[in-house]
Amino acid sequence: MTAHQPLVYDAFIERAATDPAVVGLVLKGSWAHDGMTTEHSDHDLYVVLADGAATELTRFAGHRSPELDLVVVSLDEFRAAGMPGFERYALARARIVLDRLDGGIAHILADKARLTTDEASRTARAWLDAYANSLYRSVKNDRDGHPLAARLDAADSIRYLLELLFALDRRPRPYNKYLEWELARFPLPGWDTGMLLAAVEHIAATGDVPTQRRLFAQVEPTARQAGHGTVLDAWDKDLNLMRPQ
Repeated sequence: MTAHQPLVYDAFIERAATDPAVVGLVLKGSWAHDGMTTEHSDHDLYVVLADGAATELTRFAGHRSPELDLVVVSLDEFRAAGMPGFERYALARARIVLDRLDGGIAHILADKARLTTDEASRTARAWLDAYANSLYRSVKNDRDGHPLAARLDAADSIRYLLELLFALDRRPRPYNKYLEWELARFPLPGWDTGMLLAAVEHIAATGDVPTQRRLFAQVEPTARQAGHGTVLDAWDKDLNLMRPQ
């Protein structure tokens, strides 16, 4: 790992594991998801340093190559990563390579993998309203002869729906790449995974209104049971356009 020796994953792990400033090594991305690697997969590694510790490894911060991408952070920065943010799912399913904190790194990752009750409730309400908004616009645009707008709104609604369903289960939504992987291993309670994925795929591809309405017919009681009926009731008579005819 000199100027003439590019960084490779195994050698870097061996070196970092001997550095006393390093309290954790965490692997995210495809290598943390069994069966998801390809010949193009690199290793995405968090190097977690003790707060205030000095180490020459900081010179590798931001390193990117076809073999290895590095994020070098302090312990406090690692706790804050993805809380909230796009990185949360990646860390929720990350793999621990080194934990010098007697389970402390594992505890931090567990916190990222589970939304608090208040956080889940707050975000679910917002995603439910966004889902209803896009669904309503899609159905209305289809009715009024605007097929492109209807399909675009339908695609938007799927994004919000998935955010909603995972929030209801107090989980960060997986990236699209890992959606099937996640649901195959950790199904959403009360949902048939095959049916849900088939509906999502069909709606995203075609904007089919009957399929959107049938899916909403399953979402509505789920949302109401979770205590979010007031969000739906605010749509008043417009709910009728979203429901099966």
